[in-house]
Amino acid sequence: MNDNMSEISPLAYIDPLAKIGKNCKIGPFVFIDKNVIIGDDNEIMPNANILEYAHIGNGNKIFPGAVISAVPQDLKFAGEVTTAEIGDNNLIRENVTINRGTKSKGKTVVGSNNLLMEGVHIAHDCVLGNGCIIGNQTKVAGEVIVDDNSIISAAVLIHQFCRIGGYGMLQGGRAASMDIPPYIIAGRSPLTYCGLNLIGLRRRKFSTKRIENIRQAYRYIYEMGFNTTIAVKKIEEEMEMTDDIKYIVDFIKNSHRGIIK
Repeated sequence: MNDNMSEISPLAYIDPLAKIGKNCKIGPFVFIDKNVIIGDDNEIMPNANILEYAHIGNGNKIFPGAVISAVPQDLKFAGEVTTAEIGDNNLIRENVTINRGTKSKGKTVVGSNNLLMEGVHIAHDCVLGNGCIIGNQTKVAGEVIVDDNSIISAAVLIHQFCRIGGYGMLQGGRAASMDIPPYIIAGRSPLTYCGLNLIGLRRRKFSTKRIENIRQAYRYIYEMGFNTTIAVKKIEEEMEMTDDIKYIVDFIKNSHRGIIK
């Protein structure tokens, strides 16, 4: 443990082999395991557990009861050295659990500037981007990818290997077993396309023209009766390949589970 200006409760346990950055605040009954690396300006509140091979960046707030870098809940895990890597400026609320990776990918990654509300679970080998909001009690299974600026509401279940596209919104209390393309709202049961995430896109300063281009792409995909392969082909033939349109096309072409209907 580094000797620095951090404020560390005498009731916290920090393994001598853990590395703590500057200006951290660590509350009573925090447990920090060996082989943990924590950057600067983090606040770790009482009863949080930071377990072996957690790598945490700067400026994060970790609330009571959170468990970072527990071993995977995967019977194939055989004790290999893997990590849980957390970026900067995240809010990790009460009782959030983030498991470390398996030999499949070697690490679980949470980017920067995310809000993980109470009771969220991020399983082994997931990759969560930047600027995401994940609602209370949402459970994300292994090897899920969540792209930047996604909003996932409360009490959502996400099947392993799914991908959630950026700038979209997934309504609460739903179960996702297929990929969800970017920029859209996904809702109802079974989960389906419910239009563009217009409020979110406008908040992100998307221009009217940019939004209309995205809307036109989704008309091909969801409103004109084409199957997905033909819809993508028509988009490529008839639309300008802006960054947004290319993101949609590449997302669908690279989807392993198929996209929601």
